[in-house]
Amino acid sequence: MNLVQLHEKLMAAARANPPSDAVPYAFEKRVMARLADAVSPDRWLAWWSRALWRAVTPCVAVMILLGVWTYWTTSNNTNKETLSVALENTVLAALDHSGDSW
Repeated sequence: MNLVQLHEKLMAAARANPPSDAVPYAFEKRVMARLADAVSPDRWLAWWSRALWRAVTPCVAVMILLGVWTYWTTSNNTNKETLSVALENTVLAALDHSGDSW
């Protein structure tokens, strides 16, 4: 919903219903003071974004270390079988029952 339209509708409703004498003195100021003390979603969003930006550096470092480790372990590997061949052999191993008959 458009916030400007919502604001206009709420202000029109407030003007149409004037406060009665039953409302305590400075009631709206107490309500607004409590609203200001409450934690707003913007503060949570700011906290969450700061935490995520602080986590970027360790995550990038772990990613680089794992990438280097993977590169070194695959380049030093003497086995010439590629990952795709190993996966295919593993998946098709269950189908290789030439001696079995139903």
